[in-house]
Parts: sequence; C-alpha cells; structure tokens
Amino acid sequence: MTAAPAPVRPGSLAMMGGTFDPIHTGHLAIADAAREQLGLELVLFVTAARPPHRLADVAASAADRHAMVELAVAGNPAFAPSRIELDRPGPSFTADTVEAFRAEALAAGREPDVWLIVSAETLADMPGWHEPERILAACRVAVVPRDGYPLPDAAWMARHFPGREDRIVSLEGPLLAISSTELRARVAVGRSLRYLVPDLVARYIADHALYRRTPAQ
Repeated sequence: MTAAPAPVRPGSLAMMGGTFDPIHTGHLAIADAAREQLGLELVLFVTAARPPHRLADVAASAADRHAMVELAVAGNPAFAPSRIELDRPGPSFTADTVEAFRAEALAAGREPDVWLIVSAETLADMPGWHEPERILAACRVAVVPRDGYPLPDAAWMARHFPGREDRIVSLEGPLLAISSTELRARVAVGRSLRYLVPDLVARYIADHALYRRTPAQ
C-alpha cells in the first residue's frame, strides 16, 4: 500500500548529485519520490564538474550540463540547481559537498537535516568512494531502487559501514529504465527524446547540437 507524503520538515534538504549528461525524467521522478517520503523542503541537483570516477565518460561541458539542470527544475519550488561543485576547483568529491551543506546549516543556526539521494546501483559503489565515512557522518543516505540492483539489507550495511547502519534508509521509488548513456546514443542517430527528458532540455540539446555523432572525416 502506498503511503501518504510525509510532513515537510522545515530546513531539510537533500543533495542529488550526478553528471546529468543529460538530466532526464528518471532523475526528476526519483528526487520527487524521495522528497515526498522524507518530507524534504528542498532537493538540490548538484552538477558534478569533474567526477573523479568518470572523467572519460562526460560528453557535454559542465556549463551545458548545468544549464540543462536549471531548465529541468525550473518551476518546481522544491527543486533547485546547485553550482557548488562547479565553482570548487579540483575533482568533485561528495564528502566535501555534504560537509559544506552541513556547515551552512550550522552557520545559520539550524540543526543540520541533510540527505544524499542515491540509487541502489550507486550505493553498491559507495564503499570505494573517497572517504565515504565522512559522508555518513555529515548526512543520511536515501537509497532508491534501480532495476537489477537489490536494495541494501542489514548484512550489507553492517559489512561495509559498521556502526552507521542507521544512516542509510531504503525508499520506494519509480523503476524508470532510463539512462543518460542511452539518451546520448539516441541523439547520435537522430532519435527523439520526447517524454524521456523535459521539453526544455530536449530543445537545449537540439539548439546546442549536443551529443550528435561527428561525421567521419
């Protein structure tokens, strides 16, 4: 049975980070599901400037990817784009970002209520991230389903993050089989992105000739 949305907790925020190359409706649906279930006041979409584990895979520039995020979240007062990783030099480490959000809340005199939204696929890689213990010290992690990847159970969390099991929460979420890699491939062969990305994002991709296949020389 589907539960009603949780009451909104003033000052609560979640970070949803990614390359967003491009951002798509799956990202937005997952963020909204987390917002409802956790009672979040704000979800920040944090565009990674130089993701250390995916440097070779980024197709569009940071400026283009962030512009698409801005277009995708426009009109939703519970969503906002964040430039925090674009404006910080060096690789984009999630630990640095969540600590910055926690420090900002403390400086404003608020008890930090910070979350990180990740997919089950992303969580599986988290033990190998840069200093993941700093992430769990600064925020809680909300895990949304991903087709083909099980949600974490108590044994997995105890094995990888002993003593921090209560910092990771599994959520219900839409299982939308959309990937940015597939979307880029569709654009490269001239196929439509309609209903897969927001209309404004599709228009931006077309207007800026993103992801088109370079003709053979």
